[in-house]
Amino acid sequence: MSSNWCTIESDPGVFTELIQAMGVSGVQVEELYSLDDEEFNVHKPIYGLIFLFKWTTEFKDTRPTIEFYDPNLFFANQVINNACATQAILSILLNRPDIDVGDELRALKTFTREFTPELRGLAINNSDIIRNAHNSFARPEPFVFSQAKESDSEKDDVYHFIGYVPVNGVLYELDGLKAGPIALGECTEDDWLQKARPQIQQRIERYSQSEIRFNLMAIVRNKKEQAEQQIQEYKSRRAAIRAKLMSLGGSVPADGTQDMDVDFDPEELASLPNSVQELTQAYHECRNQLERVEMQLRMESDKHQRWKEENIRRKHNYVPFLFEMLNILARKGQLNEAVEEARKVAIQKQEQKAQRKAEKKQQQQQQQRQKKKKKK
Repeated sequence: MSSNWCTIESDPGVFTELIQAMGVSGVQVEELYSLDDEEFNVHKPIYGLIFLFKWTTEFKDTRPTIEFYDPNLFFANQVINNACATQAILSILLNRPDIDVGDELRALKTFTREFTPELRGLAINNSDIIRNAHNSFARPEPFVFSQAKESDSEKDDVYHFIGYVPVNGVLYELDGLKAGPIALGECTEDDWLQKARPQIQQRIERYSQSEIRFNLMAIVRNKKEQAEQQIQEYKSRRAAIRAKLMSLGGSVPADGTQDMDVDFDPEELASLPNSVQELTQAYHECRNQLERVEMQLRMESDKHQRWKEENIRRKHNYVPFLFEMLNILARKGQLNEAVEEARKVAIQKQEQKAQRKAEKKQQQQQQQRQKKKKKK
């Protein structure tokens, strides 16, 4: 079994490119900063949630897993180190028929339909397209000290990703490290996020006394494509309103738009009011909505471009540049001075980190004392 899967950063830009590299279209990943309905509504439709938390043996999860479940539910055991992020993403993509997952992932789901969860995990490991997409974010390492790396990995914090997704009226928590899925109760497409909220909140509260590093992301519809579609719809409506105004002898607002080449649905034309005043008001409302969506499209385009540039930097090999820079500093006799300055900066950062940690601990102790007072 191959185990050469790299660790990848928990970042919406990284996950979005990873999903696209696997042949999936029409979706992207967004980071959520709260569990409020307002935050959910900003990103709807939401296909599934991905939750990152610090994995520890301190807390035992005694909730039962399901051995026999809906045959349409895709669940796979994680049999690969460092693959939990990709596996959490797959657990959502392959359980949402309204997502175009592409030929490769569609074939994988069909091929593994009768497999056990462990065999499905092995199938993921053996998928070239999934492994290559995942490892495209591998950082270049000029030196490999296997013994040191093994000892370091034992000391490093371990983080884990799990997925929350509704399938055929049931909300599931999908964790590849468990024997099977966990059913969290019945749900609908309208209320599954509200059902998932307390489950995630409980996890956060369970670890909050010792850990604040959590990350919640959502797989959502591609917002750039969504804005482009809305723009076409508003342009079509505006063209219909313009045509109706002209047919009634009304004056078309002089805003520089023509819409001559824009097609519109005759049924929409028939549904418009026959009052020039009402049509003029509808025209202005449509124009305002169009401007709002065009601004959203510009923002989304800028964000996707920023993600692209950040991912290029993540993948770029800076080692030759660093070696050349060190050589230049050494030739100029400035290397020792630069090393000493870097050492001072590193010590300063360590001290600042220790101070923040102490302040956080003091804050948590104060919160615990306040909770005890309230209970009394």
